[in-house]
Amino acid sequence: MKLVEVLHMNGGIGDISYANNSLVQRKAILMTKPIIEQAIRDLYCSLLPKNLCIADLGCSSGANTFLVVSELTKTIEKERKKHGFQSPEFHYLFNDLPSNDFNTIFQSLGEFEHDLRKQFGEGFGPCFFSGVSGSFYTRLFSSKSLHFVHSSYSVHWLSQVPNLIEKNKGNIYMSSTSPPSVIKAYYKQYEKDFSIFLKYRSEELMKGGKMVLTFLGRESEDPSSKEGCYIWELLGIALNELVIEGLIEEEKVDSFNIPNYTASPAEVKYLVDKEGSFTINKLETTRVHWNYASNTNNENIYNNGGYNLSRAIRAVAEPLLVSQFDPKLMDLVFQKYEEIVSDCMSKEKTEFINVTVSMTRNN
Repeated sequence: MKLVEVLHMNGGIGDISYANNSLVQRKAILMTKPIIEQAIRDLYCSLLPKNLCIADLGCSSGANTFLVVSELTKTIEKERKKHGFQSPEFHYLFNDLPSNDFNTIFQSLGEFEHDLRKQFGEGFGPCFFSGVSGSFYTRLFSSKSLHFVHSSYSVHWLSQVPNLIEKNKGNIYMSSTSPPSVIKAYYKQYEKDFSIFLKYRSEELMKGGKMVLTFLGRESEDPSSKEGCYIWELLGIALNELVIEGLIEEEKVDSFNIPNYTASPAEVKYLVDKEGSFTINKLETTRVHWNYASNTNNENIYNNGGYNLSRAIRAVAEPLLVSQFDPKLMDLVFQKYEEIVSDCMSKEKTEFINVTVSMTRNN
C-alpha cells in the first residue's frame, strides 16, 4: 500500500479523532504565533496585495486548521486598518493528502466564515476557501501564485519510508540501537524530501513571498537522541510486548518503520542554504511538555497525562499501524502504550521539541 493512502490523521470528531486530540499541535501554533504574525505583517507591508493567497500545507482537520486562518486574517486586518487600506480579498488553500478528512473542514466553513465576518465587521474583504489534495513533495499550485505558505506539524513526515539496507530490528524508528545505515538512510530521505519541498515552494511563491514552517525536531545533533525519537521508541516497546505475548509476529515489527524525521536547526539551515531559493529570517526551537496533550484542568493533568498523550499519538499514528498490524489489536497496543508513557512521564522530563523556520523567497 502506498504511503499517501495511509498517512493521515484519524478523521471525524470522535474520541480518537485528530480533531479532539491535537492540543499539543495547538500549543505549538500558539507558541509560534509571534513569528507567524511578523512574517505575514512584513509580507503585507512590502507587497500590499489586493488579493492575498495563503496556503496551509498539511492542514489536517479540526479547530487547529481554522486557528491558523483566523490568526493570519486578524493580523492582516489589524495592519490594513492601521494604514487606512482597503481589506484585501483572502484566498485560503487547504492542502493535505487525498486521504485527509476534508469533509469535516468544509462542513465547518459556513460557521467559521460567519464568525470571521462578525469579528472583523463591515469592510472585511471576501474570503475564498479551496481544498487542494496532494503531497507537498509534488507541485501543488501554479507558478508564483502564492503570497504566504504556512505548515505546522507536517513537514517532519517523509514522502516514503527510507530505503533500509539493514533491518531496524526491534525498532520502529531511529534509536540508539539502530544500525548506522538506518540513521544514514533516514537522513538521506529527509535531505531529498526537504530539498524537493523547498524547490517546489520556491516555484509557487512569488518573489518576496514568505513561508513559516513548524515541525517536530531536536536540538541535539544526534538523530537517534531521545529528543526526537522517544515517543516512537515507547510505541515500539508496546508493539514488542505484543510480540512476546504471541499476538504480533516479530517480523512485522522489524519491517515496520515510521516515515518521519526530526531535524535539528543546523540541518534545516544547511539544506535551506544549499537549495538556495530562500533566505532564513528566523530559526528557533521551542519545547512543549507531553502534558499539553491533556484536555483536563491543571490539577488533574499529571494523572491523565499518559492517557491523553496515548490518544494524541493514536490519532496521528493509527492509520499507519493498521496498514501493518491487525486493526483489532489497536485498543491493546495503545493501552500498553499508555502504561509505558505514564511511567516515563512520572520519572522523566518529557518534552516535544519544535523547530520553527521563517523564510523569504529570494528575488
